[in-house]
Amino acid sequence: LTFDEAKTMIATDPEKFKELVKESLRRHVSAINFLADKGLFFWDYGNAFLLEAHRAGAEVGAKQEGGRLVFRYPSYVQHIMGDIFSLGFGPFRWVCTSNSPDDLQRTDHIAASVLEDILEEGVPPLVEDQYKDNIKWIKEASSHKMVVGSQARILYADHKGRVRIALAFNQAIKDGLLQGPLVLSRDHHDVSGTDSPFRETSNISDGSAFCADMAVQNCIGDSFRGATWVALHNGGGVGCDKRGIRIVLDGSEEAECKARQMLSWDVLNGVARRCWSGNSNAAAVICQAMQDESRLEVTVPYDVLDECLIESSFQSK
Repeated sequence: LTFDEAKTMIATDPEKFKELVKESLRRHVSAINFLADKGLFFWDYGNAFLLEAHRAGAEVGAKQEGGRLVFRYPSYVQHIMGDIFSLGFGPFRWVCTSNSPDDLQRTDHIAASVLEDILEEGVPPLVEDQYKDNIKWIKEASSHKMVVGSQARILYADHKGRVRIALAFNQAIKDGLLQGPLVLSRDHHDVSGTDSPFRETSNISDGSAFCADMAVQNCIGDSFRGATWVALHNGGGVGCDKRGIRIVLDGSEEAECKARQMLSWDVLNGVARRCWSGNSNAAAVICQAMQDESRLEVTVPYDVLDECLIESSFQSK
């Protein structure tokens, strides 16, 4: 169909349009399977492509495993991002309200300096490469000229990095090194911002991937800890609750206190949830966080030594 034909059909014959979409999904999967058999590595971006392809009758190797539907191919969260989220790293964001490119450049320098200081002080081997990669990114970010509209930046950082960067930003505003306040944020696609069983929580295999508790708890917890505003909503078309936050830094002591409390909670709540699901990265990070902050208390689960025992417990006789 041409674009105009598709627009007409979706209005005049939606059922026929749906059948053609399903046919297209089956053709798409057939091509992917052919290439995968030749050595292509494929993963689902997390937009429920494999789920909808399965519903359309495509051969995606769907099967029930551990009480959930799994497919021949992993989602990219299962394959890559889930373990990075479990380390506490995700897309931390800030916006320069001055809309000044000079301010953005100064914040880049501040963020790079903070991460270098943390790395020099010593970080666990588990996260060392993350720090090195993200320092490289923030040092080179401006050269890629990615700013469109607002003078804003995204930098992958863990809870320690986010808090330290925020405090350094706030001090720079107080000292007059920046022309205006900053608004801190992050992507929904983060350590603890979204509950989506076929995307952000697709690597959580303890049965809770379908629960929206993490996003809701983060929303409420961040609001109590000083977020300037929060958002709790559905989105993405895959049945997920997503939660956004903003906190304004204006150079005040109050902003410093709020940033310190809120940013730690915002990340570590998700790390704790991932730890409870059995992720070893998350367990290591949350244990280290408790050593660094005596007020943080998280119940750490015991490792399951015999997975077969659990599987057999749910098998019908």
